[in-house]
Amino acid sequence: MPTVSVKRDLLFQALGRTYTNEEFDELCFEFGLELDEITSEKEIISKEQGSVKAAGASDVVLYKIDVPANRYDLLCLEGLVRGLQVFKERIKPPVYKRVMPDGKIQKLIITEETAKIRPFAVAAVLRNIKFTKDRYDSFIELQEKLHQNICRKRALVAIGTHDLDTLSGPFTYTAKRPSDIKFKPLNKTKEYTACELMNIYKTDNHLKQYLHIIENKPLYPVISDSNGVVLSMPPIINGDHSRITVNTRNVFIECTGTDFTKAKIVLDIIVTMFSEYCEKQFTVEAAEVVFPNGKSYTFPELAYRKEIVRADLINKKVGIRETPENLAKLLTRMYLKSEVIGDGNQIEIEIPPTRADIIHACDIIEDAAIAYGYNNIQMTLPKTYTIANQFPLNKLTELLRHDMAAAGFTEVLTFALCSQEDIADKLGVDISATKAVHISNPKTAEFQVARTTLLPGLLKTIAANRKMPLPLKLFEISDIVIKDSNTDVGAKNYRHLCAVYYNKNPGFEIIHGLLDRIMQLLDVPPGEDKAGYVIRASEGPAFFPGRCAEIFAGGQSIGKLGVLHPDVITKFELTMPCSSLEINIEPFL
Repeated sequence: MPTVSVKRDLLFQALGRTYTNEEFDELCFEFGLELDEITSEKEIISKEQGSVKAAGASDVVLYKIDVPANRYDLLCLEGLVRGLQVFKERIKPPVYKRVMPDGKIQKLIITEETAKIRPFAVAAVLRNIKFTKDRYDSFIELQEKLHQNICRKRALVAIGTHDLDTLSGPFTYTAKRPSDIKFKPLNKTKEYTACELMNIYKTDNHLKQYLHIIENKPLYPVISDSNGVVLSMPPIINGDHSRITVNTRNVFIECTGTDFTKAKIVLDIIVTMFSEYCEKQFTVEAAEVVFPNGKSYTFPELAYRKEIVRADLINKKVGIRETPENLAKLLTRMYLKSEVIGDGNQIEIEIPPTRADIIHACDIIEDAAIAYGYNNIQMTLPKTYTIANQFPLNKLTELLRHDMAAAGFTEVLTFALCSQEDIADKLGVDISATKAVHISNPKTAEFQVARTTLLPGLLKTIAANRKMPLPLKLFEISDIVIKDSNTDVGAKNYRHLCAVYYNKNPGFEIIHGLLDRIMQLLDVPPGEDKAGYVIRASEGPAFFPGRCAEIFAGGQSIGKLGVLHPDVITKFELTMPCSSLEINIEPFL
């Protein structure tokens, strides 16, 4: 969940009253938020860098508030205050309007060169806005929060804000070779080419995380005005020429990206949050964007849409009994203007452009539950009931675990993922014969496939504990994964039991005795009939020739036991003989 830091006194001033810390914590809970921490800039720096660095830092009290990840409208002080005021019914939800300019509309022209890099762009103008230091800081902070959240660290969308009075439209969004782009970036004193900037920012703690988005591309995106002045090189840095300040009166906002829908949402959020400070409150000046195919669109959309939800559905899903009128009132408190229509059981909800998180009726029902108060929902016994019971496979696993421990074996838990080498090369098997499920983008060579046998994990555990007193007797009861085209996901889990005995002598008789004990516990007698079990001489690449047996129970093969081949022992960096047993326990359910 994103965390929003706001100055307590500034927040209370905007809310029109003060709260104790406990009262505000309760208010946040009622609204579906969480007051995470009460701190100050000085306290934060002192914790992170020490008291010496904190000297001179501000003592202003900060509230750190956890906000749901999809509530983009609550990522700044303005949206937070507006949401709480509407929730407490102190104000009505404002109506956001897109207006056409008195003169010529600002135009952003997208060229076809951007198609393979960041093909989409949207734009708008905040006209006659009045910043203060706190408002300006909030404006910058909101952009950063959006970049880290919905913009996915600028990979999907990058935001650029510019002082319109320093620029001359129309604007062009194109892509050029890095050597052909040259401008003075933010907070620099001279011009650099794009290549030089990418090298400089490799050591910049803030910007280096975004370089990978375009650094290997043959062309870099760039936005410039009619005079060739560079506004920005998205998603890396804005130009210094058009930087906004506290004194900026007209702000040109452009959002470029690879996701058109998210670019429109980001633009809507920024302009709705800060149009409050425009001379004409909650109005946003339109901008025209011309795409390479010649089609032009006007942004921001600021689209309102309506949904209809039945009151009885809300009551049923939440577990309450409220009248449609009361439910409409609850939803209106959540910034969803609602009214009862039709047969008196239908509620029409108007979804504003700030609530991009409302996608389905369940989102509306969730907001109704929040407004009603989760603590106010009475606990009731469900009309239907089931008798809880342990999953049979897990119950069998638990019973076997205890008896394996009673037999003197120590349980281990190993990773479900392993390397191809572990389940194939080291066991003398070709990887194609293992039916292993491969990870498409493994982060390390140690986690390339899902394990098809528990044996490598146990052998690696022994290798890591070779200094322990002998003998080492280990076991594990866990799932292995095998490809299976007959299942809907293309793979199937099987619960296996694997045990290993490691000592100066192979200890085959100990592993054999363990198998007999397991079968005794499972009430499977020795014998050739269908109810019994038997072991038959077999061969396997992981086992010593003549020292391997296949285990049959109920007429089907369930696993193998035997003395491991010296090559296998050597490949797992072991130095002494080792016997193992591995069976599938699912047939015994």
